[in-house]
Amino acid sequence: MRSYLRVLGLALIATGLCVVLGAPASAGCLGFSGTADGFDQITAVSRAQAAVADAITLYKQQKKLGAVSVSPMRAKPQPYWRDSVSEDLYYRPDIVKSNSYTVCWHGVVSPYVCTSGAKACW
Repeated sequence: MRSYLRVLGLALIATGLCVVLGAPASAGCLGFSGTADGFDQITAVSRAQAAVADAITLYKQQKKLGAVSVSPMRAKPQPYWRDSVSEDLYYRPDIVKSNSYTVCWHGVVSPYVCTSGAKACW
């Protein structure tokens, strides 16, 4: 009888752990980025930040998410005409806001190209 109680107790503990650990499975985070260019830094930055905000809004609508927490995330630059961006092409300093992290560099065609990144959690 005592062994049955032990097995039953272990089974209840295992079930409890599965329920507790399985609860946050619907929560998650995802990184977003957007790249834009412009003839001046203000235009390129605002377009890149708008692209990230639009991507998050679209994802929220598609997945029917409620409240989403957005924080800055440094995204890998996404140049249009190059494979990568060398260090000497970056404009400094990076632009960090409460909801995005933006890096800019001198483009091949446009004087300014920027990639903004953000992490959205729900």
